[in-house]
Amino acid sequence: MIIQSLLDTDIYKFSMMQAVLHQFPGAEVEYRFRCRSTGVDLRPLKSELEREIAHLCSLKLDPQDLNFLSSLRYLKRDFIEFLRLFHLQARFVDIGETDGQLDIVIRGPWLHTILFEVPLLAIVSELYARHAHPAHTLDEGRRRLTEKIEQVRALDLPDEFIFADFGTRRRYSRAWHDEVVTTLAREIPTSLRGTSNVRLARDLGLIPIGTMAHEFIQACQALGPRLAETQRFAFEVWAREYRGDLGIALSDTYSLNAFLRDFDLYFCKLFDGARQDSGDPYRWAEAMIEHYRRNRIDPKTRNLIFSDSLNIPAAAEIWQRFRDQTNVTFGIGTNLTHDTGIDPINIVIKMTECNGQPVVKLSDSPGKVVSTNQQYLAWVRQAFDVPEDGNATQAEPRH
Repeated sequence: MIIQSLLDTDIYKFSMMQAVLHQFPGAEVEYRFRCRSTGVDLRPLKSELEREIAHLCSLKLDPQDLNFLSSLRYLKRDFIEFLRLFHLQARFVDIGETDGQLDIVIRGPWLHTILFEVPLLAIVSELYARHAHPAHTLDEGRRRLTEKIEQVRALDLPDEFIFADFGTRRRYSRAWHDEVVTTLAREIPTSLRGTSNVRLARDLGLIPIGTMAHEFIQACQALGPRLAETQRFAFEVWAREYRGDLGIALSDTYSLNAFLRDFDLYFCKLFDGARQDSGDPYRWAEAMIEHYRRNRIDPKTRNLIFSDSLNIPAAAEIWQRFRDQTNVTFGIGTNLTHDTGIDPINIVIKMTECNGQPVVKLSDSPGKVVSTNQQYLAWVRQAFDVPEDGNATQAEPRH
C-alpha cells in the first residue's frame, strides 16, 4: 500500500490540527478534490483508491512517531496524547463520479478530516503514474536529479542557497520521493535544509518545515468576526496558539494587496516573515521588502519564502535578485518529486465549506481561485477590495 505511516504528510497539517483542537474543536468542514489537468480520466482508479483509503484509515501513530512529534517544541502534550488515540475514518470520505470525472468529497469534523488531504493526493498521483505509464523507469528522473544538484553547486555561493522539499502531494511515488530527498540530503546538505514531509524529516534527521495552509485562513471566514476582519483574526489565533513559533504568514489567501493592508506593524513584528504561493514572485518580494521598510523594520531580519511552482533555476534567479535585501528561502515541490520524464497531473484538495458556510480562496493567480458559490465569492471580493478584473478572477467550479 502507498501510505505506510500517518507521518507521511506535511508538517503544517499537524500544526494546523493542533490549532484546531485548541481553538476550533467543534468546526465542521468540507473539502473537494479537483484535477486541473485537461484530458485526464481518473475514474479507473476508483476501486484501488478505495482500498488505499481503507488501509490509510487502519494506520495509527506508533511510539516512535509520537516521540518524534513530541520533540517539536511547538506541539503540546495534550495534542500528542490526542494523536495517540487518533485514526482517520473512511466514513468521512465519499468517492464518486460527477460529469464524467472522479469526484472526492471529504466532509466531517475539521479535527478528524484535516489529515486526509496530503496522503489522498499522494495516493492519486502514484496510482495515476502506475496506470498511465506502467513501463516507466526512473533513469531520466535520476539524470535530472543529478542535473539539479549540479545547478546548485554551480551557484556563486551555493551554501547560502537554501531550499526545502515540498513535494509530498504530487510525487511520482513514495519510493522516488524517498530517493530524491535522501540524495539531496547527502549531496547538498547545506542547501537542503529540510522537508515538509514529517516521515522523511524523522528518518533522515531533517527539519520538518511548514506553518499554515490556506484552509486555516479560509475557515476563519466562518469562525471569526465580520468577513473583512477574518484574515487578521486568523493571524491573531495563530499567534496565540504558537506564541512566537511557526511565525511565517501565508500571504495570498485574499491577494497580496489585501494581505499588506492587514499585515500591519503589529503583525510585522509578531511574525518572522511571509510565504508567497501565487502571483509574480518578484512583484511580491519587492512589495514585502517595501512594506517592512515603511514599517521601519529591517527586511534583512525577516524571512521571505517562495513556494509557487518552482524549480532550481527559477529559485536561484529570485535568490540572486533579493538575497542582499532579505532572507530568501524556497519550498520546491513537484519539480523535485515528479520530474521523471513524464508529466505530473495537477491535482488539489481544497476546503470549500466550514460550518455549512461557503469559504473561498482568491489567490494572486486566476487558476488557483477556489470557490463553489459565485455570490459568496463576490461578497468576499467586495470585503477585501479585490476587483473581478484583478489578480483573482476565476472560480473553481463545483463538480
